[in-house]
Amino acid sequence: MSPKVRQAILRLSGALLVVLGALHLAVTPDIARMIEHSTPPTLVRWLEPPMLLNHMVVGILLLPLGFLTFYAAPFASRGERWAIVVSRATALTVATLPVMLFWLMGNRYLGAVPFVVAICIVCAASVALLVAAFWPQTKVGF
Repeated sequence: MSPKVRQAILRLSGALLVVLGALHLAVTPDIARMIEHSTPPTLVRWLEPPMLLNHMVVGILLLPLGFLTFYAAPFASRGERWAIVVSRATALTVATLPVMLFWLMGNRYLGAVPFVVAICIVCAASVALLVAAFWPQTKVGF
């Protein structure tokens, strides 16, 4: 894989992670409304705070993860060790997300468009990141 292709894939993956974080934050109020309208009020007091915390934390953490991947892309494509470590750590972390989503949630939420969009983004980012982060480095120069 050429360094330019590796950089483009890493940059696109980083951008997708930022979009996923923003999507996560954007749908948080909708999920809160779903809980409020489908759950007895006594349970809403117990369910809503941890769900909001979880959704906000994940959304917020996806933003710097995507930014770091985007930022490290040109350095990783040149073979700089720190950037390769960042890219590989991100790739392995993101690759666990689709597996965990399907394992824990199955396909019962595939009727929700934001959920399907998020799954598509995270699957695309996972595959792209794994390929770009672990494809053998090509020698530059000479």
